[in-house]
Amino acid sequence: MEGTAREFDRGGKVAREKVHQVGAATSEEVQNLMSDVEDLIDRVGDTADPEIKRLRSKVAAAVASTKRSIASGAGQVQRQAKEALDASDRYVHDQPWQAIGIAALAGIAVGFLVSGRSVPRSGT
Repeated sequence: MEGTAREFDRGGKVAREKVHQVGAATSEEVQNLMSDVEDLIDRVGDTADPEIKRLRSKVAAAVASTKRSIASGAGQVQRQAKEALDASDRYVHDQPWQAIGIAALAGIAVGFLVSGRSVPRSGT
């Protein structure tokens, strides 16, 4: 039982690291997109056309708003993922045999679904 708890601890650490890696990769991609949009805004430059000025201002405001939303959302997603991992960690430590049973049933169900066995039909 103690070996299972240690394995789960290791798995939890790996899961936390994966969540962090996905968050970092997503953040990097979004930052690249924002940088490209800001570069485009700078290239448009100051123009006398009021419609272009209005659009440029609108895009700049959208970029700023998006940056704030992403920062807030990324933190919230990371907190929720950490809370879920911590809750599952506590459950496995508090109820190891139930956790093993659930994992076994899930493994059997996934194995059955992946095996592609078809249920014989009567009359065919």
